[in-house]
Amino acid sequence: MSDRDAMEAWMAESAEFTQNMAQVSETSAEIWSTFLGAQAAKSEHPTRIDPLNTLPSFTNFAKVLADNPQELTAATMAWWQAQADLWQGAWSRWLGDATEPMVEPARSDKRFKHEQWSENVLFDYLKQSYLLTSSYLQGTAHSVGDLPPQERKKIEFYTRTFVEAMSPSNFFALNPEVLEATAAQKGQNLVRGLKMMLQDMERGKGELIIRQTDMDAFEVGRDMAISPGSVVYQNNVLQLIQYAPTTEQVHAKPLMFIPPWINKYYVLDLNEKKSMMKWLVAQGFTVFMVSWVNPDERQAAETWDSYMDALSDAMDAALKETGQKKLNLASYCIGGTMVGSILAHAGKKKDTRIASATLFTAQLDFADAGELQVFVDDKTIDAVDAEMEKGYLPAEKMASAFNMLRSADLIWGYVVNNYMLGKDPFPFDLLYWNADSTAMPARVHHFYLETFYRNNAFVKGELPVKGEVVSLADITGPVYHVATREDHIAPAHSVYRGAGMMTKADVRFVLAGSGHIAGVVNPPAAEKYQYWVNEDLEPATLDEWMLKTQEHPGSWWQDWAPWLASHSGRMVKAREPGQKLGVIEPAPGSFVRIRFDQR
Repeated sequence: MSDRDAMEAWMAESAEFTQNMAQVSETSAEIWSTFLGAQAAKSEHPTRIDPLNTLPSFTNFAKVLADNPQELTAATMAWWQAQADLWQGAWSRWLGDATEPMVEPARSDKRFKHEQWSENVLFDYLKQSYLLTSSYLQGTAHSVGDLPPQERKKIEFYTRTFVEAMSPSNFFALNPEVLEATAAQKGQNLVRGLKMMLQDMERGKGELIIRQTDMDAFEVGRDMAISPGSVVYQNNVLQLIQYAPTTEQVHAKPLMFIPPWINKYYVLDLNEKKSMMKWLVAQGFTVFMVSWVNPDERQAAETWDSYMDALSDAMDAALKETGQKKLNLASYCIGGTMVGSILAHAGKKKDTRIASATLFTAQLDFADAGELQVFVDDKTIDAVDAEMEKGYLPAEKMASAFNMLRSADLIWGYVVNNYMLGKDPFPFDLLYWNADSTAMPARVHHFYLETFYRNNAFVKGELPVKGEVVSLADITGPVYHVATREDHIAPAHSVYRGAGMMTKADVRFVLAGSGHIAGVVNPPAAEKYQYWVNEDLEPATLDEWMLKTQEHPGSWWQDWAPWLASHSGRMVKAREPGQKLGVIEPAPGSFVRIRFDQR
């Protein structure tokens, strides 16, 4: 290539880069305008300073640091020494000497996978300096001085959130992968990324709702929630789906599922290979599923008691449809918390409709209720109430709270991938479900936060339910209680304590491998993870209980099925949905299709 040709090529590339940067500037202005417009619409409601009520905790922590100068000084001096050693090592490497890294990211840490984070001296120094500082800040938050456990948990959580936000990988000029892509694509990655950001902000009506998967790649009823069945009953807050049988005979007593209304039910019917519904029907159970409405102003008057009444009516409908006097209940997460209150009320009122109950990752004791507890105190509840002035908590607020629990993966990872690299997120059915958020009915959500998370009323025997005050000791009958070992939403040790407080119930406690989702949705055919079983709940702690258990490979579903069968009665001819109640519409019904971003 001649000098003239090279100059013309360079000028063409420069012109393309300049044009792309002009588009970046234009799109940035649109993003800013959309944001300001949304803020102006909210101007009648003053912005709350410190809505998460972090200032009192960090003020107390500052006092703790001041009261423990020796601990703080020792940690700080160790950090300074490490930084000095790192700087010296970086200079040695710059001069050509081989040096070993002082600190490496965890194997699961995806932020520093690009080779330049290790091969380039500057970026390797930035990475290691950040990791050392991250360790110092989080270690100080975890160990210096004495703090009440809940205060310590809040300090640790927000310190980790800050540290994850400050990762050099999140900044355009400090991320070698982004710089490399920008140079190679002449800025086209930024054009695509900012257009995607604008679309996400418009979808969130002025708030950035980060897409975590291709939201057009899936459709409820087509790609997930596809087990055949019919909606046979509905009321103001739920539809009741009855699944079609796949065996000639079924157990007489039906099984009714109560999922959390904080998410949509179809995580239990995600696809052909993962569907718990398909598997249960194949085991010869008549299965009903509650599909909660995605609430709006029309559910503003609903309460914890009215949700329980709606479930009671659904139970009656399932019994009428099957001609039975008893049924089994199964529940997940917050659905299990409500089932606990149903069981306690049934025990108090001698309601005999429930043959057994199964609870997946459901908390009953909220003394140490996982990472979500950092969002709950008097002031944060007041802030949540202010967000629910229309009678419901907008879906994006709850989605943001869950994303904050794993911000490195669920927020910043997508900021870099989507908006800086300009890549479309990978189509993934579980992330589609995660993004298919639901709103929370205001009075139900306030009751849940205040009564369970803040007051721990169930454990104290002070839970008000339909005119009665109930406790865990009011629960009777067979209960199958599942916790998952790596659960950060319903910690296994917390679930175990609640199980042990059901002193009048016949509890079979099972600990499954993995976490809140993967540990529950673990079909036997996958041959993944493991579970532990021990019916003796005398040990005071989960660790002591584990010493007396035996590990079983694979899915806990294999243990649950025979237990459930033992409480499900004789075999009868299989039932087609709606033989007595009639069919309202085919499964999965209309309630589950309501999306917050399409209103």
